[in-house]
Amino acid sequence: MRPRALAAQTRIELLLTLRRSESLLVTLAIPLGILVFFSKVDAVTDLSDPVDFLVPGVLALAVMSTAMVSLGIATGYERRYGVLKRLGSTPLSRGGLLTAKTANVLLIELAQAAIIVVVGIALGWSTSARILPAVVLLLVGTVAFAGIGLLMAGTLRAETNLALSNALFLLLLFLGGMAYPLSRLPGALRAIAEALPAAALAEAVRDVLSAHAFPLGHVLVLVGWAIAAPVAAACFFTWEE
Repeated sequence: MRPRALAAQTRIELLLTLRRSESLLVTLAIPLGILVFFSKVDAVTDLSDPVDFLVPGVLALAVMSTAMVSLGIATGYERRYGVLKRLGSTPLSRGGLLTAKTANVLLIELAQAAIIVVVGIALGWSTSARILPAVVLLLVGTVAFAGIGLLMAGTLRAETNLALSNALFLLLLFLGGMAYPLSRLPGALRAIAEALPAAALAEAVRDVLSAHAFPLGHVLVLVGWAIAAPVAAACFFTWEE
């Protein structure tokens, strides 16, 4: 793999992402809107300061929007128009292409996290508890959601992938405990939610940033998704429709 070619492809992936206005809406505007709006709504949580609850959830939401929705939809249309097939035959190789896409996702997430943390601090959020474990959990979440996004992108038609990605985003936002506590869900629905990667990531990050007991159950669920989703994507992904 040529480092110069990899850097060039990463730069192109980043520029293409920044040019897609709908992608910026999902990856940045929606998470920030949820953070700012719900931090001012007293009924969102029973906490004295909703920002403490919201910032970890919005960080998880940003990971989901970038690694699953943005990456998955863009890859689906590249597959539809034969871009993946052509790029896979270049000296960059398919492995290099996937590495460039991964680097692009991580760069976008780094910018998202910085902006969310700055806005959270402006709203009164602060933490000194277990930052490094939270970063590790967000990286594991990135692997899980990227696997889900690539699985849909590599197996579905582009239009179907677009519709299902957005529908899944809204469903996981509702069931993810990102804007309001999972305890407000009915018992059976809560059990389903806790088995999904969105709630596992949001709750695990929230627990480590709040210095609560280590969220072993949520971590195990998240790691399971981080293993199963990429493996499924690798098994079933096809490079053209």
